[in-house]
Order: sequence, then C-alpha cells, then structure tokens
Amino acid sequence: MLPVIPMTTLYIAVILIVILAFAIRILREYQRGVIFTLGRFTGVKGPGLIILIPGIQKMVRVDLRTIVLDVPTQDVISHDNVSVHVNAVVYFRVVDPEKAIIQVEDFYNATSQLAQTTLRSVLGRHELDEMLSEREQLNFDIQEILDKQTDAWGIKIANVEIKHIDLDESMVRAIAKQAEAERERRAKVINAKGELEASANLLEAANVLSKNPLGIQLRYLQTMSDISSDRTNTVIFPFPTDLQQFMKGMVKE
Repeated sequence: MLPVIPMTTLYIAVILIVILAFAIRILREYQRGVIFTLGRFTGVKGPGLIILIPGIQKMVRVDLRTIVLDVPTQDVISHDNVSVHVNAVVYFRVVDPEKAIIQVEDFYNATSQLAQTTLRSVLGRHELDEMLSEREQLNFDIQEILDKQTDAWGIKIANVEIKHIDLDESMVRAIAKQAEAERERRAKVINAKGELEASANLLEAANVLSKNPLGIQLRYLQTMSDISSDRTNTVIFPFPTDLQQFMKGMVKE
C-alpha cells in the first residue's frame, strides 16, 4: 500500500511551491532586473536566476538591446519659410537600468517625445536646400542633442537617420522650375565662354593671315574646296575683288 501523506504536509508543500513561484525569476542575457525592497532601490541584478522575497521585494525588467524608435511625420517650417513633412528613425539603448527606471517614468515615451521636438527644432533652423544636401550633418546634430539630454535617463543614442523629406506638390513644381532655370543659366554661361574662346582663336588666326596677302586668298580657296565636296547643295559665293585684281596683275605680267 502507498504511504498516506498527512494533509498538513501537503498544505506546506503547496505553500512552498507557491512561494517559490513568486520568488524565482529568470533573466535572459540581454535583460537586467532593477530590485526594490519595501519600495527602496537595492540594486540591479541579472542575467540568470534571481530570487526575490515575495511581498517585500519587486523587480522591474529592463531590456538592454538596441531599440528602434520610429519618429512620426513632423510638420516643419524651414528657415526660408518652406513647409515640409519630415520623419526619422532613432536607435538607442539603455546603458544604466537604474536611471532608466528611477529618473524617468517611461523612458521609451520620453525619448520619443524628445526626438520629435528636437527634430522640429533643428530642422527649423536650416533652409530647404540645407535639409536636402546636408542630411548627414543634420543627423549628427540631432543625435548629439538627444544624447546629451537623455544621458540623465541612462540612455545612449546610437544613431539618428532622417528618412523622408516630403514637399507639397506646388513646391515640387517650383523647385523643378528653379532647377531648369539653373541648367539654362549654366548652358548660357558655357556657350558664352565657348564664343569667347572661339573669337580669341579667330582673332589670332586673322592676325597670322594678315601678315601675308596671299594667306587670306589661300584660306578662301581652301574653304571653297571644302564646300564643293558636298554635291547635294548648290553653293553661291561672291568673287572677291582682291582676287580679281591679283589675277589681272598676273595676266599683264
């Protein structure tokens, strides 16, 4: 026959099992436990097996892994009074679990709100062209400001990236017109420089040819020879009087 277990022993065993269930905690490698004894902070423990005194000690888990915070789209007015819609992403992690739990009520929500206000504040001090061309520097400025302000919360800002800068359709058309005008301006400048260089070369060639009267006539004949190679067109050209007088002089001789 099986031994009969007294009810008292059974009750004690059940009570011990319940106490152990409330007393034993297991923390993973990336977790830490902030321990409070009768409401007072008594230390940070983990990872591994943690034993608490039920009813006297409580533990708050803190994740030490990098957290990806998506900053919602913010309406920003740039320094040159252009309205844009900007969103970003912030990578941060908890480096001091004690500060993250004691110094701020909800470090995730606090970091999110701070990131939104900092994003609007930093971008509002720059013009639209700077937002589009100097995004890397803006990311660094936002990261530096956030890192200083969240240091008291035991948080380290690892990186900040501006994802999108969206413009109104009317502003997109205005920027496209501006870019087109800029390209036309550059084309005119390049064309003017080419004309200036060509005129300088023509002037130099004219100075060389003017040193010998026969040089101009030879150049003229060379040009006519080049034109006559194309038989699909009819070329009408004036006969220079200088060449006529030159030929008359040769006949008289």
